[in-house]
Amino acid sequence: MPSFVQILDFIGTFAFAISGIRLASAKRFDWFGAYIVGFVTAIGGGTIRDVLLDVTPVWMTDPIYLICTAFAMFFVIIFRKYLIKLNNTFFIFDTIGLALFTVVGCSKSLSLGYPFWVAIIMGSITGAAGGVIRDVFINEIPLIFRKEIYAMACVAGGLAYWLCLRAKMEAFGAQVVGGIVVFLVRIMAVQYHLTLPILKGDPEIEAGEKE
Repeated sequence: MPSFVQILDFIGTFAFAISGIRLASAKRFDWFGAYIVGFVTAIGGGTIRDVLLDVTPVWMTDPIYLICTAFAMFFVIIFRKYLIKLNNTFFIFDTIGLALFTVVGCSKSLSLGYPFWVAIIMGSITGAAGGVIRDVFINEIPLIFRKEIYAMACVAGGLAYWLCLRAKMEAFGAQVVGGIVVFLVRIMAVQYHLTLPILKGDPEIEAGEKE
């Protein structure tokens, strides 16, 4: 039987793959192109995490990630009319994937013996890096580089997860809390237009760009 973390990983893969395929369809990619975008969205962050942690990327040892992406592809094809009508479809699935993958990244890093601060960074990479690759593939400015709160939601969730473990909470409960924190921070940031301060540059350069 798969562990709870593995179940979260599979659900996150499905959710992130849908978010990538949904955006690829909006850009009128063909089926193969849309599948590739969905796949790299789903496994991109985990691959970077595993390379940094010096372990074999999980998708190279288990075909379930390819299969999950295929199911996501068929899901988008079958329910495309309903998904198109729902303007917030991408946001919902992207936020779900972000929350689940953050918890998976933190949990895996801690299980390998790394300190909590490394776990939080790896959780953020797992959650956000796939979206960066997706946005590059579809020629968009990655969400993580905009003023929207995206990666900071992963950091908040990772901190909540670690604090719950420090408080002697069961791993299952800590994972649930961490995922909920990521989800709520992202939802609230968009709902109430919460953003990080913009780094000001050279006034002369900015004036020239506006002209």
